[in-house]
Amino acid sequence: MLDVQIAQELIQEGLSFGADFVDVYVEQTVHSVIAIKDQKVKDIKTGTDFGIGIRALFGDKSVYGYTNIAEREELLRIVALICGLDRKPGQGKARNLKVQRSADRQPAQRGLDRDAAYEEKIAYLLKVDEYARKNPKIVQMDIGSLQKWQTVQVFDSEGLAMEDQRHYTRLPLTAIAADGSKQARAFHGPGGARGWELTRDLDPQEMADLLVKRALTVLHADPCPAGKMPVIIDNGFGGVIFHEACGHLLETTSVEKKASVFHDKMGEMIAHEAVSAVDDGTIPGLWGSINMDDEGMPTQKTQLIRNGRLESFLVDRLGHMKTGYARTGSGRRQSYKFAPASRMRNTYIEAGPHSVEAMLSTVKEGLFAKVMGGGSVTPGTGDFNFAVEEAYLIKDGKIDRPVRGATLIGSGPEVLRKISMVGQNLELSPGMCGSVSGSIPVTVGQPALKVDEILVGGEA
Repeated sequence: MLDVQIAQELIQEGLSFGADFVDVYVEQTVHSVIAIKDQKVKDIKTGTDFGIGIRALFGDKSVYGYTNIAEREELLRIVALICGLDRKPGQGKARNLKVQRSADRQPAQRGLDRDAAYEEKIAYLLKVDEYARKNPKIVQMDIGSLQKWQTVQVFDSEGLAMEDQRHYTRLPLTAIAADGSKQARAFHGPGGARGWELTRDLDPQEMADLLVKRALTVLHADPCPAGKMPVIIDNGFGGVIFHEACGHLLETTSVEKKASVFHDKMGEMIAHEAVSAVDDGTIPGLWGSINMDDEGMPTQKTQLIRNGRLESFLVDRLGHMKTGYARTGSGRRQSYKFAPASRMRNTYIEAGPHSVEAMLSTVKEGLFAKVMGGGSVTPGTGDFNFAVEEAYLIKDGKIDRPVRGATLIGSGPEVLRKISMVGQNLELSPGMCGSVSGSIPVTVGQPALKVDEILVGGEA
């Protein structure tokens, strides 16, 4: 990692160019990937990436550069390169730096620094394949593991000098079922800010059963009818709609540009009073949890919406400077190749008082979106289009039959006002989020929600 004296010298150099603030982000990441297809190990990859990113702020203008070379002369060249065009008289003096270790909320027992043997990992993954293939309609299995061990240092001109260790493990599992000319796919991807000990809580038989059930349900489903109807979106990955169509609108990255429809709604009702939502980086072991953000600020639990009223945005340093809202420990980035930006961590709608049965009983004809798939969202407005991976028709207050090809089409801000019932069964699910500072691990989540009306696209 970077010598503290060199970090201090870089900050001093940036201040001498007239920068109002300088920070240095140092990252070393060890990767390990195993990919298995149809019971054969297809790929094993390992590697280490290292780099240093330097940011200087001139007022609220940010300039950024990075390099893989940790030599003093190269780093000073980067500082001169990014600061040269904005140079002004500077009298700032870098403070003495003394590195502190962030409080470890996510301790890993078998991270890549104390790794499990490849033979153990491969044997575990092959069990999922073996159990799933006991059903003759499962014709293909793509399974694997992704692990990362990240060490970061953050230094800044206000005297901050922090170091953090982060471990991540995820298991992407895909099953393909076929019956004649019909095919169906099911995905499950458990993960956490943990080492290989994550698998102690994951039964290969249960994961295989879940994949087979999903794939076979879709395989034999009827086409979904189209039209406006009440929709119950089930828990877990159903929260991807809130994340994509509302959560991004609460990041100061879009608020500061007034590109978000929520930019001037602080303190106002933006959702049905049944809706409360948080972004919480403190939950131990979750995929989107962190000890500190990539600006060195300790993570926190941020109440975004309470009983329908907007209470907070997600705010990084630059967002604070441009909007005046207090920082929330939300400055995140994929790697040293990106400057930090305000981003989500574990974002979810909080549990409410209703059971799924109570919600179903209020619907004469509608859709039960059991498992959400991928989709697209228009930045700023939150207009979305999401596929439903596993869906069922609701008829006379009960689940009727599975349907395929359903999509949910609408606007995030409008849907927030049409959520009339919130379930008790809160569940969280890991995913990857792409935005201006790259792709980062996040968790989405919600209990089951009843939305009084959404436009459903279908095949029937």
